Amino acid sequence: MSDRGYRRPRPLSPLREHLRDTFWFAPTMGFVCVFVLWLVASEVDDEIVRFLQREEAYDELGSLISFVQDAKTIVTTISSAMMTFIGVVFSISLVAVQMASGQLTPRVVRIFVRSRISKLTMTVFLATFLFSLLVLTSYESEADPRRVVSVPLLQSLLTLVLVGLSLLLFVVYVSATLRLMQVGPVVDRIARDSFRVLGRMPRGPGGAEGLGPETGRVVYQGRAGVLRDVNTARLVRAARRQDVVLRLIPRIGDFVVPGTPVLAVHGGDAPSRRLRYTVSVGVERTLHQDLSFGLRQLVDIALRALSTSVNDPTTAVQCLDRIVQFLAAVVDLPLGTVHHRDRSGRVRLVQEGPAWDDLVDLAFEEIRWCVAGSPQVSRRLLAGLDDLLLLAPEERKQPLVRHRELLVQTVERTVPVAADREFALLPDRQGIG
Repeated sequence: MSDRGYRRPRPLSPLREHLRDTFWFAPTMGFVCVFVLWLVASEVDDEIVRFLQREEAYDELGSLISFVQDAKTIVTTISSAMMTFIGVVFSISLVAVQMASGQLTPRVVRIFVRSRISKLTMTVFLATFLFSLLVLTSYESEADPRRVVSVPLLQSLLTLVLVGLSLLLFVVYVSATLRLMQVGPVVDRIARDSFRVLGRMPRGPGGAEGLGPETGRVVYQGRAGVLRDVNTARLVRAARRQDVVLRLIPRIGDFVVPGTPVLAVHGGDAPSRRLRYTVSVGVERTLHQDLSFGLRQLVDIALRALSTSVNDPTTAVQCLDRIVQFLAAVVDLPLGTVHHRDRSGRVRLVQEGPAWDDLVDLAFEEIRWCVAGSPQVSRRLLAGLDDLLLLAPEERKQPLVRHRELLVQTVERTVPVAADREFALLPDRQGIG
């Protein structure tokens, strides 16, 4: 079997994903861009003044000065009101995110943090505020066209453009934030993110056969936390230079502590260079390389919906829709151990990933324990298992059959009335219509 679907990792991929998980990078780059834009606009405005003075077009220059003085009132109002507007907007947004995390799962906060529209809106709002302050420094009290040095015409126009863009983004941002409070868009976003992870992941055959004896280990020396991702490109290069094969011991999503082995070396000595920055550890899991984290989020939302305090089986059914969709997409894909190869095609890094049995257990085990008393969920779960049994190859049907049998046993044990049991065990893709 070949490494079907293998993609050589890109060196900047981990850095790009880590920056997407921050909320400071986009506004910081916005500040830099605004400062550069202001310098360019200031130079253009000064050149316009010098050109009109050389041409002795004092009447035209006087008209520009009059227009800019009128615009100064608007710019001053923008600079004084923009920061208040930013505070109010994002305070309301944080309340909405808090409500969504309480109703669904705290992991949905990550969707807000990674949202491009959220970062773009914050960046444009802050850029408008900073640009208006910079423009105010360009205004002069001199009104004589022969003696004036700077007339911030272009700067004033750009400020108005930024205000218009801010208002447009405000409407889009409010719409996007409100969607965070709806179950359908949230589970759809989680599913789409999971499919992006699936599209990026290399898939290869087999286990660790042929690696040779283990000749050393690399101990983790950073802070304790969840293994979020590994820089596979750097590890492959290090293994190629040392002519060894590295094997990642913990799986993505495992909690690692200092002093525990993180890499096993096969075929030679451990790489001489430090591998400190090849593994990324954080306080929570991410979807960059974690194939099962999307399922974990969907299951968490379903479990909260099935709790006695919430009792919302329709939300659980919506999560099951996406869970079945994801499992149907991976039902015939090679899962488990991943082999990362160098440019010559030699295996340099072996990484354990979730197998088919692991994904099925994650998707159905906890939900199956909570279906007692909810025929809507049991019917949807049975329909999903039946659909997957039709799609799964013979070697992957066993865990699906096991969960189906256990589900039937759970319903038969907890529902005393025969007619109710028959109703709860009738497969239905909508649960109950």
